[in-house]
Amino acid sequence: MAEISVYEYLGEEFFFELVDKFYQRVALDAELKALYPEEDLKPAQERLALFLIQYWGGPDTYSQQRGHPRLRMRHQPYPIDHTMREKWLACMLGALDELSPIDPPYSMMKEYFNQAALAMVNTISN
Repeated sequence: MAEISVYEYLGEEFFFELVDKFYQRVALDAELKALYPEEDLKPAQERLALFLIQYWGGPDTYSQQRGHPRLRMRHQPYPIDHTMREKWLACMLGALDELSPIDPPYSMMKEYFNQAALAMVNTISN
């Protein structure tokens, strides 16, 4: 029997809800929101939802529209220190907890977000 992807397990709408809840939290943190170059967070929201859908086994719309994700390269222009990592992670894990998907997707996503957020750190804070 084939393994079911997280995308198949949770469905596409889950990822749009997760990202919506995440950006609601980002919008409340002026310091974190300042890392986003666009005043309107909708374009970033769309990109993140499509990335997560693709990453977790859904359609490759993100790559079709934007090419390879290259996350570290795309985030390099923005100063991300451990404080920003923690703020981003708190927003994402708060959104994930609010939706409370069942395991194993919950544990897999929580681990991924922890690792991905750490990989984006590119600045040492004073």
